[in-house]
Amino acid sequence: MKTLNLGILAHVDAGKTSLTERLLHDVGVTDQLGSVDAGSTRTDTLALERQRGITIRSAVVSFVLDDVTVNLIDTPGHPDFIAEVERVLGVLDGAVLVISAVEGVQPQTRVLMRTLRRLRIPTLIFINKVDRAGADPERVVRAVAEKLTEAVVAMGSVAAAGTRGAHCTPYGPADVAFTDRLVDLLAGQDDTLLADWVADPSSLSYPRLRRALAARTGRALVQPVFAGSAITGAGVDALIAGITELLPTVQGDVDAPVSGTVFAIERGPAGEKVALVRLFAGTIRVRDRARVGAADAVLVTAVRVVAHGADVVASAVEAGHIARLWGLTDARIGDPVGVPLARAGADRHFAPPTLETVVVPARSVDRVALHAALVQLAEQDPLINLRQDDRQHEITVSLYGEVQKEVIQATLVDDFGVGVTFRETSTVHVERVCGVGEAVEVIAVAPNPFLATVGLRVAPAPTGAGVSFRLGVELGSMPPAFFAAVEETVRRTLRQGLHGWEIPDCEVTMTQAGYWARQSHSHGTFDKSMSSTAGDFRHLTPLVLMAALTRAGTRVHEPVHRFRLEVPGDVLGTLLPALTRLDAVLTDTTGQGSSYLVSGEIPAGLVHALERRLPALTRGEGVLETEFDSYRPVRGPAPVRARWDNNPLDRKEYLLAIVRRVGGR
Repeated sequence: MKTLNLGILAHVDAGKTSLTERLLHDVGVTDQLGSVDAGSTRTDTLALERQRGITIRSAVVSFVLDDVTVNLIDTPGHPDFIAEVERVLGVLDGAVLVISAVEGVQPQTRVLMRTLRRLRIPTLIFINKVDRAGADPERVVRAVAEKLTEAVVAMGSVAAAGTRGAHCTPYGPADVAFTDRLVDLLAGQDDTLLADWVADPSSLSYPRLRRALAARTGRALVQPVFAGSAITGAGVDALIAGITELLPTVQGDVDAPVSGTVFAIERGPAGEKVALVRLFAGTIRVRDRARVGAADAVLVTAVRVVAHGADVVASAVEAGHIARLWGLTDARIGDPVGVPLARAGADRHFAPPTLETVVVPARSVDRVALHAALVQLAEQDPLINLRQDDRQHEITVSLYGEVQKEVIQATLVDDFGVGVTFRETSTVHVERVCGVGEAVEVIAVAPNPFLATVGLRVAPAPTGAGVSFRLGVELGSMPPAFFAAVEETVRRTLRQGLHGWEIPDCEVTMTQAGYWARQSHSHGTFDKSMSSTAGDFRHLTPLVLMAALTRAGTRVHEPVHRFRLEVPGDVLGTLLPALTRLDAVLTDTTGQGSSYLVSGEIPAGLVHALERRLPALTRGEGVLETEFDSYRPVRGPAPVRARWDNNPLDRKEYLLAIVRRVGGR
């Protein structure tokens, strides 16, 4: 049977989960329609999701349409949980982007649509809530064409919009305006269609236009727009028909080598790790040995396949399907299973978190339990980016926003029994290398207390290039384990640079290397004091690297968001000085009738301040959209982050600390 792994995406409160419930009800998976307000939805299974009425974790449920198995993935809509959406994108065959007929295109809608188009994921758009007061689906269609993509076509009309009696009528071959729009849109993308239409307009029959629409939608070149109400069910039957007609299905090769990806991690009833895997090719059976990431193959101890609205115990999972696998104890989100595929990678689609906070246990005796709990949460959400400062005994986590902080706090109490508070949220900066710097420490030359020679050269790397480590010495000049120790330590040390912030992009070259070979006394016993070990290189490398960075210099960069702000024209005079005080840089101000569109850049750490002040500055009429853009050099004094003790600035203090740690030599 063919499969379709379908994602439901939306800005928060657009009705995404309600649409999921309506689909499950209308296709016969559920007898009763679930309600977000009543906390009875099928996909929001966490107690916290039911209490708050928002989706926090992606959920998968399955049903059959005709001869297609649809694995429906409901994703969070709140931007604080965008990491959940990111993990799902790599396993989708198609998507439905939900937009409210009242609020229209919102900031998160733009981010999601841009990403779907960039990844070429076939997408249908569903304008929801046509029964709500203020609904204007025609206005929303125009906004979609203006703000999201011009390649849209409305698939039906809505009567009595804004009332409980709103109903939708699909367009057909008799709707001349609809068929004309199809011809204009499709012929503009297909030279063959255009030539046939020029030669004989009647050659473009309605069935041919529908086939062409399906083909172009399947290649993510056209986005059909449906409308309706998830609550009343209006228009949902047309959407279901569109899913089966317009979105592409897959039928993977079950006999091919296994190839899949881990897109989520959960914990089972006994606390065991459970990996959610989308299988692109091959078959995985219980008791098979599966290779996950770079680790050795491990035994799959149990399989549960998503089918018929629930998880069911299975003996195997075949290509095209999603399953929960037990036994993959070292699996991490983004790991390939079997043969890696390009689309199965852990590529970044959205901006990284730009905020962080220190998590403080309510009781000091819970410090160990807190760390263990956060480790589990970081498995489920790697972008939490857990960081522990052993010197100050503090644990820091990365965040997208304040709502995520509240969810983490509630989860720690409810699931782990650990109460916590948070320090004030701060902005995550990065450091970039300014020039080229070199340093070397030679074995047996003071003040080097280690039996190792390490020389390193650091240089800038292009933004997004990552950290590269190269050898400027002969590979055979010392044991491979020593080179591995240096590279591993370089990468770890660069997590905190001269000012304490991560250096994400840097070229590091090892320019000198030396060691003392394994030696022993005359009676044959190994003498550690006369023989180099990997530990010598691990201890010495941070000192040399930081000295090289000091000579090269680093500059702290802050995250910057692009913003678009629609405001009444009469408030512009008071708004612009307020933006300047928030360190915003304006790039454009355009009049739009009685209003203005102001765009520019603003430091990420001041976005929340702008959001708080905006209602007062614009009489509540301002509409703000922001998204991460890039990092820019900090103006004024560089903020310093608390450093770990393996990233020293003071050479003498560091050496003394290391000598004390190893007992001196």
